[in-house]
Amino acid sequence: MSKTGLSAIWHDTTQKFEVTELPITETESDAINIRVEATSVCGSDLHIWRGDGIPEEEGPRDPFVFGHEMMGSVAELGSKIKTDSLKQPLKEGDRVVYTYYFPCQNCYNCIRGEFGGCKFRRTYPTIDYCSGGFAQYYYLRNPQFVFKLPDEINNAAAAPINCALAQVIEAFRISDFRFGDNVVIQGAGGLGINASAVASDMGANKVIVIDGQKPRLELAKKCGATDIIDINKYNTVQSRVDRVKELTNGIGADIVIELVGFPAAVEEGIQMCRMRGTYLEVGHISPNSMINVDVQQLVSNQIRFYGIQHYDPWILPNAIDFLLRTKNKYPLMDVVSHEFPITKIEEAFKTAEWLGNSRGIEVTRAIVTP
Repeated sequence: MSKTGLSAIWHDTTQKFEVTELPITETESDAINIRVEATSVCGSDLHIWRGDGIPEEEGPRDPFVFGHEMMGSVAELGSKIKTDSLKQPLKEGDRVVYTYYFPCQNCYNCIRGEFGGCKFRRTYPTIDYCSGGFAQYYYLRNPQFVFKLPDEINNAAAAPINCALAQVIEAFRISDFRFGDNVVIQGAGGLGINASAVASDMGANKVIVIDGQKPRLELAKKCGATDIIDINKYNTVQSRVDRVKELTNGIGADIVIELVGFPAAVEEGIQMCRMRGTYLEVGHISPNSMINVDVQQLVSNQIRFYGIQHYDPWILPNAIDFLLRTKNKYPLMDVVSHEFPITKIEEAFKTAEWLGNSRGIEVTRAIVTP
């Protein structure tokens, strides 16, 4: 394995990435060094890149490396690692997906099996060594969860597994999804497209997808959406709420899932829920994301509101199986539309940016191939 690797360091001061060589962490006996092969430009990455929610008076953030929706191959195994997390033999060169966070397995949440809710699970950006999604290597310290990939799933299709696909599977699991439910999906980015397919496969009656990007809405229809609401046509909150009610016989949605990350979407989406409907909040990762909601309406309509971030590791192998099982039903293997080398990461983000572009962008999902 190489001694150094390229990392894309973001600088607030210049509003640019700096692609530079950093040392690779020495592999401990119970760890794995991953050679990153593909990393998606997730919607949350765009929030981080823009600096959404950060007050100007706080000043620039320290330089950092980010990126999380990724896959890779085993570059080096620690001496104690012989298998993946399902006891399949693991060797250098094997292609894998993995959780990008690290449950401690030794806290109140972890001993209850809530690994996605471990308070100590996070990784923090570093520029001391080469480890990140937008870097050539990612260091899986112990304890880690890692799963071998089948040959049928290519690198581009595998990158969204550990975020876009796994996250919506977790959200619908928490929602107590029932066969025949009517589902509204706010946002047709990577998570929204995967949510369409998962909801359809779980037996939803209606899968209603809301977005303003026509190429994404068209893809959503191919991936399980029964109905789409184009915000350029339905250009007021009330018109979109009315359209959801119309499509659900005046009842409203059993489940609404927010995958955009803008507070106004939450205020709107709650109105689309039926009495005792469920609202799944996934999209907000930016600080200072305040909403104006009449709590009495939440109570009187008995809305079940869930905030969701991360997932339990068992979801990853099930997400792999889902992709394989539905590969001829939904074109999820083709969601990634653009690939960029790490040296062109600036172009990748500018191409993926959709905010303010009502005419639509060509990108459904862009990946960086470090």
